[in-house]
This record gives sequence, C-alpha cells and structure tokens, in this order.
Amino acid sequence: MKTKRIISAVVVSLVASSSVNAQAISNGVYPFTPVPFTNVKVTKNTFWGDRLKAAREVTIPLAFSKCESEHRYKNFEMAAHPNDTYDVSKFMGFSFDDTDVYKTIEGASYILQTFPDQKLKLYIDSVLDIVAAAQEPDGYLYTARTINPKKPHHWSGDKRWVKEEVLSHELYNLGHMVDAACAHYQATGSKKFLDIAERYAQCVIKEVGPKEGQATVVPGHQIAEMALARLYVLTGKKEYLDEAKYLLDYRGKTEIRNSYTQSQKPVIEQNEAVGHAVRAGYMYAGMADVAALTKDSAYIKAIDKIWDNIVSKKYYLTGGVGARHAGEAFGSNYELPNLTAYNETCAAIAQVYLNYRLFLLHGESKYIDCLERTLYNGVISGMSMDGGRFFYPNPLSSDGKYKFNADGTTTRQPWFGCACCPSNLSRFIPSVPGYMYAVKDNNLYVNLFAGNTSSFKVNGKDVELQMTTEYPWNGDIVIKVLKNKNKNLNLKIRIPGWLRSQVVPSNLYSYSNDDKKLEYQIWNGDTYTTLPLSGTDNIGKDGYADIKYLRKGDIIRIHFDMEPRTVVANENVAADRGRIAVERGPLVYCAEAADNNNDNVSSYVLANKPAFELVKDYTIQNTEAKGSFKVNALTTTAQKVANDANGKVEVKDVKLTLIPYYAWNHRGANFMEVWMAHQLEEIFKN
Repeated sequence: MKTKRIISAVVVSLVASSSVNAQAISNGVYPFTPVPFTNVKVTKNTFWGDRLKAAREVTIPLAFSKCESEHRYKNFEMAAHPNDTYDVSKFMGFSFDDTDVYKTIEGASYILQTFPDQKLKLYIDSVLDIVAAAQEPDGYLYTARTINPKKPHHWSGDKRWVKEEVLSHELYNLGHMVDAACAHYQATGSKKFLDIAERYAQCVIKEVGPKEGQATVVPGHQIAEMALARLYVLTGKKEYLDEAKYLLDYRGKTEIRNSYTQSQKPVIEQNEAVGHAVRAGYMYAGMADVAALTKDSAYIKAIDKIWDNIVSKKYYLTGGVGARHAGEAFGSNYELPNLTAYNETCAAIAQVYLNYRLFLLHGESKYIDCLERTLYNGVISGMSMDGGRFFYPNPLSSDGKYKFNADGTTTRQPWFGCACCPSNLSRFIPSVPGYMYAVKDNNLYVNLFAGNTSSFKVNGKDVELQMTTEYPWNGDIVIKVLKNKNKNLNLKIRIPGWLRSQVVPSNLYSYSNDDKKLEYQIWNGDTYTTLPLSGTDNIGKDGYADIKYLRKGDIIRIHFDMEPRTVVANENVAADRGRIAVERGPLVYCAEAADNNNDNVSSYVLANKPAFELVKDYTIQNTEAKGSFKVNALTTTAQKVANDANGKVEVKDVKLTLIPYYAWNHRGANFMEVWMAHQLEEIFKN
C-alpha cells in the first residue's frame, strides 16, 4: 500500500520542503468577510507558533499513525472491495470512524500554510487515493455500510439513512469530509478531495430532503449544516446552502424529536441550549451560518436567543460548555458544577465555531471576546503542551481521584477509543490563523493578537500587515503596515472585554477587584492617544477602536494593561458561591497541588481582594513527555485551614502559586481548583 510506504517519513518528521499554492476563498456573502487561513502566516517561536509546531510535529503525525494502527485506512480499503463475509461491527468501533481520517487531513491541510511540506502533500494524496476507491458510483461514501451492505455496522440500519437520526452518522461523516475537502483545496489548490466531497454532497442532495421519494431525515449528529454552508461559500453553488437550510428547517418535523439531539421543536422556535453539547454547538453554528448567509430574520432571532442563554446561564469561566456527563449535555440554567463538569473539548471547539459565525453576522467584538476566552482556556486545555496527550472532559476542579475521562482515567491520554477529541484538536489548532482577521468595506478587523504576517484584500485593494506581540503574556502589540493600496484603510482593533471590565457579555460573572480600571493606549508613529476604560467615546458600539487612513510604513503600537483580576459568579451559580477565580488578560488561572507543596488546595482560602505578584518564565515539568515549558505564574498569600498535631483546627498563612488553567495536569493527577474559597463555610462544605 502506498500509504504504508511513506507514512514513516511523514510521522517521524514533517520537514518543510516546498511552497504551497494557497487558494483564497472568494467570499462575498457574509456581512463581514473572514480572512482565510491561507492569508495568515503565524510567526514561529510565538505562543501560537509553538502550538502549531506541536500540532505539526506531534499531533498530526500521531493522528495519521492512529488512522493506520486503528483500522481507519483499512476500512476504506475494504469498502473498495466489498464482501458479504465481513461483519463490520467486529472490526469497526464506531460508525463515524471515517471522520478521523477526514479531520486529520483537514488539520494537515491547515498546517501546510505555516509549514509547507511536499512529503506531507504526497502523503495526503496517497490517503485520498484510498478514500476515493471506497466511494460508490453514485457518490455515497460511508464505509460502515459499503464494506458489507448485508451486515453493516450495527448502528447503520439495513439501508441508507434509516438510522440517520439515531446512530448511523452518515451525514456527520459528510460534514467532516466536506470541511476537510474545503481546507485541502484552499491549502493546495488541488480539487482531488473536493471532487470526492462534492460527489457525496450531490448524492445527499438527491436522496435526502422533503420531496417524494427522498429520505426526509435530519442529522442525528449535526455538522453537515455548517460544512455545506462552507461548501456553498467556496463554490458558489446555492444547492449546498439550500440543503444545509433543509437539514435545519426540518428539525422537530420528522419522527425523532428529543432535546438530546436538539430536535424537540423547529430550530426557529428554540431559545435555550439543550442536549448533547457538541451536537448543539455544531447545530447552532450551522444556524448562524444560515442566518448570516440568507439574512433570514427568524434564524437571526433564534440564534441570538440561544447564544444569549449560553453566555448568560450555561457558560463556564473557561469558555467551556456542557455541565453533565450524562448525555455529554448542557445542564439547567446556572448548573455549572466544577469537579463533575464535563466541558468536552469538542464542545469548546464548537463554541469557537458558533461565536465566529455570529461575529460574521453581527460584526460585534463580544463574540470574539467569547471566542478568545474559549480558545485560550477551554480548547487548549484539551491538549498537552507537547501535542501528544488529550483530555475528553475539562473540569474546573480535581481531587486527583474523580475519574472524569470516559475510560476511567484522571490524566490526559495519548488517544481514546472514541477519538473525536484528539482528531478534532488535530484539525482545529492548525486552523487558528483563520480566526484572526475579518474585512468589511474599507475596514480591516483585528480580532486576535498573535505574531503573524498577513495579506488582505480590503475593498479590492492589497494590504499587508505584520504583527509582533507576546500576547497573552503581556498586552503590548506592534502592527506594521507593510503594504497598502487602500488610501481609506481603517484598522479596527478589538478592545477585549476583559480590559473593559466585562468578563462575559452578561451578568453571569463579574470582576470583584474592579476598583482599578485598566487602560489601553494606541500610538500611530509619534502620535498617541491614551484611551481610558471610561472613555467610551473612543470605542465604537461594536467594541473596536478605529485607526483611520493608514499608509504604508505606519507603525501602530498598542498597549493593554494586564493585571490579575478576581472574578465572582452570579449568585444563581450554586457551585461558585463564596468563591473567587483569578484571571490575567485572556487567561484563567488555577491552583494545582504540584505548585503548592502537593497540598490539597481546596483547603486554601483567598482574601476578598488578594494582592498578586507576577512570576515570569515559571517552569512546569511535563512528566509524561519528559520535558518542560514556561508560563507566567501568579503568587499571593492565602490561608490554609488544617488540623495541627493535636487535631485542633489551625489557620496559617501560605504562599499560593497559580498557573494558567490550560497548563494543569502535566504532572499527573492531583488537587486543582479554578474557583478558590474566600469564605470559610466553603471549606467546611467539602
């Protein structure tokens, strides 16, 4: 097999050896136009440069190797030569195993932009040869059935689509295939994968719908909706958007109706986030796509209400969602437990998708504020710093014993039998460059702050920028205008919500040490303006500061004050009453036993307004990978409640060290807390 002949070279080292013929999206249909990942080159040896490097050197090679060792490629080979002696359920774990291949190709395609690599391109081509051979003549591509239609995977049903609303995941497979194919085309200019995906999409359009003779079903696990919208944006073929809208319009109208799959009623009548948090997040992102692309007012009203419910009542401080292990689901309003929080990594990724699409619809910074919170906390916590170990859930508290992973473990794992989270991270982390900028008219939106060099079309005119920054460690950012053919160029710089004393765009959380207002400054060359938090006239209603009429050679310098802030939750959040959490910039911090004499940090009490010291370049040992990495830590004085040698309760001062939440659990399972007690009764509750 060609794949086996070259896999070792790719897995050992993805060495850059050639340039990539990047293809920019031709997009004019969102109210605010995304700048594609192909236009953004992330700088090496920066915060995000290091994350992309880990994905390139560890995560993606690992995912490709698992596709081989875990029978994923073999499934496609068998589907190319069906045989009625095969019992698919005996060797295929899940009916959606095909998606591991698609997601890994998607991530590898994104990574080609930052790390051009001819060997990787050839390897992907060899995998696509195997995928193409498994496609049926009419475009249907679903190995769980094709391998042996007489005895398919037991989730698949006796014929196409009959179990789609329950377990088959046929449309879920389509969604991941389409997403991957679009990314591959953008990164390489090759239509090899796009042609495969379009053939399956055309098959679905022909067979799934409301007309006589069609299977009138909707996805049991959503993602096809936003993938088909993406395919429409890329190709301009409206039938893909029409099919995406059908898949949403008919929820609550088919036989299966339940809140677990968000099919309890039509989507435009829904106003609360319910059910399986990943399925929900993907569906809500698809609704936002349809709302933005069609300007359908009913869709806009519905998705706005659902989003408001999430950020007002069901959103963890880390930007994660999904309170319950049972059903991997959203809980009731304000149900946000910490030790037993599910917060699936895939659900956090879905929140990024949702918030970005709502920004593309409305153009307001609050959606990027939420995206940033989820990105820096709820998403990257799911992958170890070396890129080789993963979380499925992401709790906000740990006693070192509670087995929060589905496989009964308490630490990051090198893989999971249900590999949705590792393979999802392998595709998502390399896609981050595509969330940094957007364009509308003469406006260039700077949404995320990361070292990069990028090119744009702003009102049809060429613009190039270079950004240098150590964000999120400090708030100093420099933007150089390398090229500008647009004399009316307006740079819109997001002023983060955390800087404007807004934890989230609701009253779910608030800062409790808000007596010192943070400020920001913006300079253009020798001219600068100090823009204090109270100076709302300097910030538009959209949450952006405008720098107008930029010219080639301009150097924009930005400074955001970064101070540790303490956060309290709305009183309705029972799990956080009497507790405070700590943030600095976009990062949520936590206390872990490994940094605090291996103590039970749950027995520590913080003052209402503690004073913090910043510890730069604090070293954390990565015991699983036998390496280390550095973060900015915080220290403060706390009180420890314990028994003395005679059994009497004593309270003594201790030094407390906090690290960024995403960095926890690199030194094994132990105590960890995001929400620290600051009232004694909270200690006795435990």
